[in-house]
Amino acid sequence: MKAIIIDEYGPADKLTESNIAVPTIKDNQVLVELHATSINPIDWKIRAGYLKDNIPFEFPIILGWDAAGIIKEIGSNVTEFTVGDRVFARPATTANGTYAEYVPVEEDLLAKLPENITFDEAAAVPLAGLTAWQCLVDFSEVKEGDKVLIHAGAGGVGSFAIQIAKHFGAYVASTASEKNKALLKELGVDEFINYKEEDFSDKLSDYDIVVDTMGGEIQEKSFKVLKNGGKLVSIVQAPNKELATEKDIKADSIWLKENGKQLSEIAELMEKGVIKPVIGNTFPLSEEGLRKAHELSETHHAKGKIIIKIK
Repeated sequence: MKAIIIDEYGPADKLTESNIAVPTIKDNQVLVELHATSINPIDWKIRAGYLKDNIPFEFPIILGWDAAGIIKEIGSNVTEFTVGDRVFARPATTANGTYAEYVPVEEDLLAKLPENITFDEAAAVPLAGLTAWQCLVDFSEVKEGDKVLIHAGAGGVGSFAIQIAKHFGAYVASTASEKNKALLKELGVDEFINYKEEDFSDKLSDYDIVVDTMGGEIQEKSFKVLKNGGKLVSIVQAPNKELATEKDIKADSIWLKENGKQLSEIAELMEKGVIKPVIGNTFPLSEEGLRKAHELSETHHAKGKIIIKIK
């Protein structure tokens, strides 16, 4: 099968096209023929070697952890899926990733794909959608009437977080540049903040939840907008414990947990049109395509999700 691999850590030009064997599956896995995948920051962070101590893979590595496609083979213990099913998943973080024509996926990480959702749309969802869900639903227990601030609302996680918070009946503020104002309003944002011209910490107060996708000074300032007893959840760095203690704020960073059941819940909301992926760019499964996709993701200014079309 065709795959885009890395044989060493380094810049985007380390991504090279290779012809390798189709993976064999275990009893609890299915083999997914991939139609699309997407880019996430973890991809280029691993490629650059930033995470080599946390995630010690052996080369060659196939990056990519969003899968959308059709089941071609099922393991002997698989009971909920059959050959031919349209599925999507956030596969386990292994060196057999999704920049390839086939990927093995554990049954409990899979979700069936609604007929009215394309493979490109589905590929945009698993990692970013589950991250947003786990920030808001699992950690923050978002509920009707909550005031929620979501940083970088035009990004992958941010765009899903806005829609999930609105679905639960929250009032949502979000930061982005002026060029993305129309998009954020379309997603349901109640209060838009142009981060280039306005300081969110001067404008907002008494918020229940902050979803931090930026870290650093933005995370520090986010404590100012939270009410006593509020919640701050970060996807980039551990929050300052002293600041959290001062205002009795529940604060933590989360690392995504793959979860087919939660993905199925998100699929139901997609089927009803409640959640819609924002796709900013699409590239082919090729050396050049993946290199360009990584370079775009590394700018931190990609709108929505970057899709890799495989079939």
